[in-house]
Amino acid sequence: MTKNKPKPDDRTDNVEKLKDMVENTRDNMEAAEETMAFADGEELEAIREKNARREKSIDGFRKEILDEATARKKGYSQDQ
Repeated sequence: MTKNKPKPDDRTDNVEKLKDMVENTRDNMEAAEETMAFADGEELEAIREKNARREKSIDGFRKEILDEATARKKGYSQDQ
C-alpha cells in the first residue's frame, strides 16, 4: 500500500488569500445589510447577528494577515 505524502506547507500566497476573504466577507455583509430593508423580527435579528460574526471573522483575518506578512518578511521556515 502506498502512503500519500502531505503536500509541503506553501504560505507564499496566504496574505493575498486572506485579503480576498476579507473582501468577500465585506461584500456579504453589504448584501445582508441591503436585505435588512426587507426583513423584520427574527430574520432581521439573525442578519444582525450574522454580520456581527462576520465582523469578528474580519478582525481575525486581519490579525492573520499581519502574522503572515511578518513571516513573509522574515522568511518562512519549516518550524512555523
